[in-house]
Order: sequence, then structure tokens, then C-alpha cells
Amino acid sequence: MFGLFKKKTEKEKLQEQYKKLMEESYKLSHSDRKASDLKRAEADEILKKIEAIAD
Repeated sequence: MFGLFKKKTEKEKLQEQYKKLMEESYKLSHSDRKASDLKRAEADEILKKIEAIAD
């Protein structure tokens, strides 16, 4: 309850965005492989940003 109004950190926002892109990539992999690969590439870029923040 005390964390109700807590703002998300940059890392948390990026992790959420990464998760969303990976889910989209998985869904697209069943129908459109090229689009899936593009989403995966976007997710990889987000992952690099997350790792940069962690260091």
C-alpha cells in the first residue's frame, strides 16, 4: 500500500518494455517470422540498455 504511488525507475520501465517486446515477438513467430525477428532485435537493444544501467 505504501508503494502505491512509487514511481518506476528507468530500469523497471525498460524491463517492462523488454518483456512486452518479447511477448509480441513470440506471438508473431507463429505467423510472421520477419516481424518476429524485428521485435526480437528491438528487445535486444532494450536488454543492452538494461545491462548498461546495471553496471
